[in-house]
This record gives sequence, C-alpha cells and structure tokens, in this order.
Amino acid sequence: MASNQAASVPSEAASSPQPAESRLRRTLRTLLLGLALWVAWGLAFLLPSADSLRVTIGEASRRDIKAPYQVTYISEVETEAARQEAASRVADVYVADTTLAATQVQRLRETLAEIETLRMEPDLAPDERPELTHIVLSEASWDTLLGLSDSSWELVARESERVLGLIMRDEIRASDLPRAKRDVLRLMLATLTTPERDAVNALVSDLIVVNMVVHEERTEARRAEARAAVQPVVRTIRAGESIVREGEIVTERAYERLEILGLLDQGPDWQQVAAQLGFALMVVIVLILFVLRVDPLLMGRPRRQLLLVMMLMVVGVTARLLLPGHTLLPYLFPGAAAAMLVVLFMNVQYATLIAVATSLAVGLSAGGSLELTIYILLGSLVGALALMRTEQLSAFVPATGYLAAINIATLLLFRISSGSYDLLGVLQLAGAGLANAVISSSLCLVAYAFTGRLFGITTSLQLMDLARPTHPLFRQLLIKAPGTYHHSILISNMAERAAEAIGADILLTRVGSYYHDIGKTLRPHFFSENQTDGQNPHDKLDPQTSAEIVIAHTIEGLELARRYRLPDKVCAFIAEHHGTTLVSYFYRKASQAAEDHEVDEAAFRYPGPKPQSRETAILMLADAVEAWVRADRPATEPEMERVIRRVINDRLIGGQLDETELTLKDLDRIREAFGSVLKGLYHPRIQYPERAVQRNERAAHG
Repeated sequence: MASNQAASVPSEAASSPQPAESRLRRTLRTLLLGLALWVAWGLAFLLPSADSLRVTIGEASRRDIKAPYQVTYISEVETEAARQEAASRVADVYVADTTLAATQVQRLRETLAEIETLRMEPDLAPDERPELTHIVLSEASWDTLLGLSDSSWELVARESERVLGLIMRDEIRASDLPRAKRDVLRLMLATLTTPERDAVNALVSDLIVVNMVVHEERTEARRAEARAAVQPVVRTIRAGESIVREGEIVTERAYERLEILGLLDQGPDWQQVAAQLGFALMVVIVLILFVLRVDPLLMGRPRRQLLLVMMLMVVGVTARLLLPGHTLLPYLFPGAAAAMLVVLFMNVQYATLIAVATSLAVGLSAGGSLELTIYILLGSLVGALALMRTEQLSAFVPATGYLAAINIATLLLFRISSGSYDLLGVLQLAGAGLANAVISSSLCLVAYAFTGRLFGITTSLQLMDLARPTHPLFRQLLIKAPGTYHHSILISNMAERAAEAIGADILLTRVGSYYHDIGKTLRPHFFSENQTDGQNPHDKLDPQTSAEIVIAHTIEGLELARRYRLPDKVCAFIAEHHGTTLVSYFYRKASQAAEDHEVDEAAFRYPGPKPQSRETAILMLADAVEAWVRADRPATEPEMERVIRRVINDRLIGGQLDETELTLKDLDRIREAFGSVLKGLYHPRIQYPERAVQRNERAAHG
C-alpha cells in the first residue's frame, strides 16, 4: 500500500530504519548508474564528427576535397624532393687502391707456379687436377696450358704479367670491369699464337678487379653541399582548387596541402570536450534525481538500467558520427525510436527523459540547431505517447502517422518563421519528415521484437503470444484442469476490468491471470473446481498433507513456468497471488484434531512473497473474491458488495497489500469493477448457513 494511506497496516520492515549496509549498497548502485550513464553519453563527444577529415598517405580518398581559401606556403615535401634530386646528381667520389695492382700480379705469379708444377706431370688425368688458389680454369683452358711447349709457356707467363700490370695500373670502377677484361686481348703482343692468346686471357681475366672505391665521407659532403644550395619551394593553393579527388591515392604532397589548409582532424578541442562532458554530467544528474524521486525501485533492476545506458550511448554515438556536416541527414535521424522503445519497455516518464536527451544530443551534434532539437523532441514525445498503452502490433501504424504529421508540421512552421518558401526544399523536408517516421517506427518495432529477452523486460509481444489459447502451457490447463481453466478466464475478466479502472497494465494482468494457477495441472483433482464427481481426495488425507498439496501449486506452477520460459513478470503472478496467507480451512481442522499440542501455523501458510505490484495485488483480490462469491452465492447486489468488501478488507488488514502502491481510492475502484463483472454471473439462490463458512474457506484456498 502507498505510505500515505492510513487504513493500511504498515509492515514491520517499513517502520524500521533502513540498515546502513542497505543504504550503502543503494548509494553505490546510484553512483555506478550515474557513472555508466555519463560514460555512455559523455564519451560520445570524444568521437570524431562526421565532417572531420581523416586521410592516410597511400590510401584512396573517400571524397573530393577542395581548398576553402587561398594560401601561399613553403612546401617541405617539394623542397625535400628537390634537395634529394640535387644530391642524386652528385657523382660518387672514388679513390684508388694503390696496392691492389701489385697484389694481383703477385697472385698471378703464385698461379703460374702452381701450373708449372702440374706441367711436370704430363700424364695427370683431368679429374686429378687440383683447384687453383686464385683463378678458376675450364677444362679447355687446362688442356691449352698443359699442351704448350716450354718456350710458349715462358712467353705466356711473361705476357700475362705484363698485360695484368698494364690493366691494373688504370682506374677500374665497377662499371669499367667488363671493358678492362676486354682490354686483355687488345694489349697482347700481336705475335702470339691463338693457343697462347687463349692461355693469357684465361690467366689474367679472373685477376682483373675493381681498384677504385667510393669515398663515403667525401661523397656525402659534396651531396650535402648540393642539398644546401637548393632554395625552399614556395607554392600557392587557390581557393576552390582540388586537393584530392574521391578515389584518388593520397600523396605526401596532397597530405601536406590538407595540413596547411587546416582540413585534417587535429584531435579534439579539449576545452570544447570539457564543456560537452560537463553538459552530459548535468543531464545525467537530472536523470538520477528523477529516478531517486520518482522510481527508486529502478536501482534494483540492473537490466532496465542497462537499457537506459544503451539508449543514451547509441543515441549519442550515432548522432555524433552521422549528423555533423550534412544538410538532409539530420532530418532522417530516427531519434524518436529511442523514446518509443523505452515507453514500450518501461514507462512514459522515462521515455520523456530519453526524448529530451535525444533531442539535445542531436541539436549539439548538428551545431546547436534549435530547429532540429525541437523537431526531434516533439517527434519523440508524440511517438512515445502513441505507443504508451499499446497491446497490438497494429498500434505502430497510427503511431507512424502521428509521428509523420508532427514532423512535417514542425518543419513547415520553421520554414514559415524563417520566410523560406522554396517549394523544392519544402517538399524535400516533408519527405524527410515522413521517412523519419517510417524509419523510427520500423527500427523501434525490430528492436522491440528482439531485445525484450536481452534486457529481461516483458514485452507486449511476449504477452500476446502467451495469451493465445493454443499456447502449449495454457492448453495443458484446459485439458488437465478444465475447472481451473474456466476459473482463470473468469478471474482474468475481473482483474482486467479492475486494472483498467486504476490504470494498471491491462495486458499483463490478463496474461498473469491466465497462468496464475498453472501448478494445479499436476494434481487437478485436489482442487474443488475440478471435482465433478463429488469425490474429494482431501477427505482421506490429514490436514497438513492437504495443506501441503494446496500450497504446492504455487511452487510447482513456478517450476512449470520456468520450464516454458515464461517472463518474470508473469511468474510473479504465480508466486504472489496468495501472498503469505493462511490455508485457514485445513489449519482449523488440524487445530481441532490436535487437542494436546499447538499446530505450527507456518506449515499452513503460502511461502509468498506478498504482492509486489498493483497487477499481482489485483489478481490476489480477484482470486479470493471469486472463490468466496462462488461458494457463498449472494442473493442480492448488496450481499455481493458485502462479500467483496469483506475479502478486500481481510487482505488489507492482514498486511497482504503493504508492499504494493495501491491506494484506498484504487481499492474502491477495484471493488466496483469486481461487482460489475460478478453481479451477472451468480444468480440468487437459497443459502444454507450451517456449511457456508466452511465452503467459503475451502473455496478461497482450493
């Protein structure tokens, strides 16, 4: 019961001070929620906006980029390229290795000595010839050298030393090596025979090597002088000049030009970021204060908290990434989808907060546009209000129409106020407003269908599926416990009418009423509404066993509900519809039978918990009222009223409604709703008072 209702009996827990540990946990949860909200929305401002230019050298540009203004600058890239070109034109500085000629002549002499030794063994087979130390001879060259006469050999030896000495005294660079080897034949004596010329060429060619080496220090010094002599390259970029085209590879020169023009993203402006984070912090503080004052129970619902965090994060990030730098895209931004989704999952109060936050995020991301802020705000509010009490998917159709109407009206009014009557522009904006409504509703419908289970929030889609008579679990109730099935249908009518009267969730109340007694399908004949043959199995059982069977239908019902994956909100109807009430009929029988000892009352009470919501409290009252009316059969409307009042007062005084938000005014409306349903169902008949009380007590719990 609401705390301002004097008629309620306050529970002991409500009157006792809250433990310090609980207050600490609540404070920590509040701080964590605030931090998560701030991080989710505030960090969106650190992301690069849609018009920030990020290019990479060597990759293709994503769009055409032109110079917004003229600028003259010194091009470091082109200056460095000119310096590199000037340095590359400087030839390497070579120095001669003066000792290399004598070294090579000495190696020739060693080679001649090795061959001289082999010439003394004329019968040596080709495969027995050893490898020479300094040169490599082919088999043909070996045959030529070994076949020379002694006089020819001596001539070849002298001529080889002379030719090698002449060639090695010249400057030989790497590029000169082929030419130097060709000079061997040119420098030989013309009187040599062909075998002798071949022998000299074979001995000398391999010993001709480069004798000029690059002097690195002198070369680098000359190139440094050449680079220093190059003047800085001055360039001018004209306004409107194309810097890089879409799909064109970004060069170092183009990248430098973009940098000079200030078109590259240089990172966030920390002063602006600090201001935006401060703004986000203020919004989060207001949201937390709203939660603490209006709906403190949200602090114990982490999945709903996650939904709010995700909504703010998605809205902030997408607005930051998509909107800046565009003309028509902001009017297509489906900001209303966030508020519409929140109203379906939570309530219109939170949807309003999300609508305000979304409109502010869009307005800031679009450069502080008042038009866009109001456009998104009004659309979000209208979309949320259109879906506030939806129970069918068809509600999205009129919601789309309302959203399109408010979008177009807002845009037209801003065009009128600005004096802009461009027909084409107005038509484009009107089309954008219509497209925004369609996109927002479609996005909300898709998210609604797939994210309910993710956040553990019961959606109307789930409830409508559970309300089908063909649902497997509901069908079991009809087949196995037909009396309980019809009882549940009647209870659902009573509870639905009462929920409508006090503004509770009608669809949830109806579906919860359908499944509240589903546990009776396991042992249906132990409950009076299913006993059609006059046989009562409780007559053969002791009172405590009977009470255990009756009480077990809530526990077993919960097990069945979880097996069929019923939402938590529907499971709450099963656990809470009897609260912690006493199975008084069997308790009284047990007390009468136990003359010499006291009966444990706890064994005859339902485990609860007491109703935690208005919807489950309505079901508790409807279930008890229907049972008493069915058993008592009041003959007149005043008698019917007295029965209903007696049952409601019994639950109220017994403390079963302490943990709900029902007021005395709500209870009065519930009583009237119950009476309007029941007065035409039970016809007047004579009542037999001697068994009326027992029937009432058994009916209320069986």
